[in-house]
Amino acid sequence: MKELPKPARELLESMLGAPFAKGLEAATQSGFGAPLAEIAVNYAFNEVWVRPGLDRRSRSIMTLGILLALHLPNEFKNHVRAGLANGLTPKEIEELIVHASVYVGLPIAGEAMQAATAVLREKGLIDTATKTAEERGIL
Repeated sequence: MKELPKPARELLESMLGAPFAKGLEAATQSGFGAPLAEIAVNYAFNEVWVRPGLDRRSRSIMTLGILLALHLPNEFKNHVRAGLANGLTPKEIEELIVHASVYVGLPIAGEAMQAATAVLREKGLIDTATKTAEERGIL
């Protein structure tokens, strides 16, 4: 893949920033993993995320719930960033995790809360004094 398709580039830049889009584009160029990166770009970001029928905010809520349930904290962090760019508030992200805890279990929800806390701190959206369960010594 030479360049990201325009819809994918615009989407990625608006949700995750130009450096992320450039990094993903570079990952598609060559080397081990390039085919998988190209599939991610073409399918997820150039086809599915830009479809009509659901707005990006709704897609972010759904994606966060799925990633939380699958216990994928690093990808969850990326999509917390994307969710914020798509209009979710820190309180809504917190509530999504609380709601999911009933269905996925407290340990998985606790790890998602830690991941979300890291991103919200990084973005300056919550007080740095807010402690995670791990920082409190209970994980």
